[in-house]
Amino acid sequence: MNVLLGYIIVLGSVLGGYAIAKGNFSMLIQPAEYIVIIGAAVGSLVIGNPPKVISGLVKGMLAAFAGKGYVRKDYIDLLLLFNDLSVMVRREGLLAIENDVEHPHESKIFKKYPKILGNHEVEHMITDNLRNIISGGIDATQLDNLLDAQIEGAVEEATEPAHALQNMSDGIPGLGIVAAVQGVIITMNYLAEPPEIIGHHVAAALVGTFLGVLLCYGFVGPMARALEGKAKDFKIYLVVLKALIMAVAQGCSPQIVREFGRAMVPGDIRPTVQEMEKLSGK
Repeated sequence: MNVLLGYIIVLGSVLGGYAIAKGNFSMLIQPAEYIVIIGAAVGSLVIGNPPKVISGLVKGMLAAFAGKGYVRKDYIDLLLLFNDLSVMVRREGLLAIENDVEHPHESKIFKKYPKILGNHEVEHMITDNLRNIISGGIDATQLDNLLDAQIEGAVEEATEPAHALQNMSDGIPGLGIVAAVQGVIITMNYLAEPPEIIGHHVAAALVGTFLGVLLCYGFVGPMARALEGKAKDFKIYLVVLKALIMAVAQGCSPQIVREFGRAMVPGDIRPTVQEMEKLSGK
C-alpha cells in the first residue's frame, strides 16, 4: 500500500507542478519516447538476468504493491510452531517429531500454520535442520555454521531481483538520452519548417530525458529499494528461525525456546512474554 501511495505522491507532485507552470499536457504524450525507453529498459533486464530472477522480480513487485511482508502474526506463528514441537520433544523425545518433520503437510502441528507451509524455503529450512538434529549427526557448532550458510544463500537469492531492478534503474536515464537524441535527429528533418514546428519536435525530444530521469528516481529506483527492504525483512525472519532451531538442538524447554526466538523479533512487533504464554497455553 505504501508503494502505491508513494507513486501517487510522486506522479501528483510532478504533474501538479507541471500544471502550475501552465505546461501543455499533450506534449507529454509521446508514444515513441515511451516505447524506446521502457522497451529498451525491459530488454536490458531480460538480457542481463536469468528467468528465475525475472520471475522473482515480478512476484516481489506484486507483493510490494499488495503490502505483503513479515508482520507480527508471522513471527507469533513461528514461535508457536516451535513451542508445539518443543513441547512434544520435552514429553516424548526427539523421535516424537520425526513423522512431523518428514511429512509436514500431513502433520497436525505444521498444518496449524499454513503460511509457514506455503513458504517452501522456510519449510525446508525447518524440516531439513530438525532432521539433522533428530539424526544426531551434527553438533551445535556445525549446526550454527550450516544455518548461517543457509541464511546467507537465501538472502543473497532474495536480493537478486532488487539488484537487477536497480541496475535497470541506473540505465534508464541513459536510455532517456538515447530517446532525446533520436528526437533531435528527427528534428533535423524539420529545420526548414516554421519555428513552432521545430519547437514542437524539440519539446517532444526532451520528453525522453524527462521520462528517463522521472522513471529512474521516482519509480524504478524506489521500487528496487523496496524489494531490498523486503529481502532484509526476510533475513530478520530467518535469524529468528535460526535462534529457534538452535534452542531445540540444545534441548531447551518450550518456554526458553520461545524466548530465544522472541528476543530476536524486531522490537516494534515483538510479542510480550505474557502474550506468548497466553497463546501457547502456558
